[in-house]
Amino acid sequence: MVSKVYEKVINYIKENKLFLSLLILIVLVCSFPLPYVIEAPGGVIMIDERIKVSPSYESEGSFGMAYVSMIKGTVPSLILSLVNKDWEVSKNSDITYDDETIEEMDKREKYDLEEAINKATITAYNYAKKEIKIKKQSLVVVYLDEKADTDIKLYDEIIRVNGKEVSSTLEIKNIVASLDKDIDTVTLEVLREGKLRTCTAKLYDTEDGRKIGILSSTHYELETDPKIDIATKDNESGPSGGLITALSIYNHLVSEDITGGKKIIGTGTIDEKGNVGEIGGVKYKLLGAEKDKCDLFLVPKENYEEALKVKNTYKLKINIRAVATFEDAIKSLEEFNK
Repeated sequence: MVSKVYEKVINYIKENKLFLSLLILIVLVCSFPLPYVIEAPGGVIMIDERIKVSPSYESEGSFGMAYVSMIKGTVPSLILSLVNKDWEVSKNSDITYDDETIEEMDKREKYDLEEAINKATITAYNYAKKEIKIKKQSLVVVYLDEKADTDIKLYDEIIRVNGKEVSSTLEIKNIVASLDKDIDTVTLEVLREGKLRTCTAKLYDTEDGRKIGILSSTHYELETDPKIDIATKDNESGPSGGLITALSIYNHLVSEDITGGKKIIGTGTIDEKGNVGEIGGVKYKLLGAEKDKCDLFLVPKENYEEALKVKNTYKLKINIRAVATFEDAIKSLEEFNK
């Protein structure tokens, strides 16, 4: 029985080898990744569903994080982009740093997501006057500029710079800025694969002062009361959900429902002091939020004019508010819910 089936398969392949070869070629061509990426209107992640605080206050409304859909460049997707006005094609090199691969960018943005969640947690707990303690703060190297002359490697943890312990990018910048002009090298102690190593980095001049060409992400170990857990998915990355995450955490911590029973969607980075920073892809995030029928869209003040232009161009009904800080966002919600 098996031998007969085998013979039929072999005969079919022989009789249709030209067709099968063409079919395989088409599949390979259509699935082969090209050095392009397509930005398209995204969707909304309902961040409330990802946050677990115990004990927690309930909310009648919701907080959602808008995102951009990133489609890999292939022959079919690039052909479709020609007839879809809301799709924008970019080269991979346009969205990555110099000498950075897409894979390295994805990993860097994973660190950015973790950092954003931690900064959102710090902001929310401090604003809600809840207990939060930073048990440890460390720096992980996530990018090396093409001008960097150093033996540091990606994902090293920076411990000291010129003998001084550091736990923030600002501290490294201050050390570099304080050096005499005749000093052209800094010494860094890093943790690599569990071992302490000593590395060096040459200084070079830029319009913004001298640099060593190293970009790091801050990793926090936090202790909170009440305890909190925030879930993420493997395909999620980037810092632009910081603001909306902070608002959702805060809403879990306080008795007042700051949503006012509305669906609030937004975007924007946030630092541990509650400052909101600009983001990219406003057009696609706004279109995604409109499709999700949100009541209010919060956007960083730097992106406000762009957001208004998109609203007018597409004749959107969405309400938009610009915010510069976490406190601005709270006040915007209060005014909107009056």
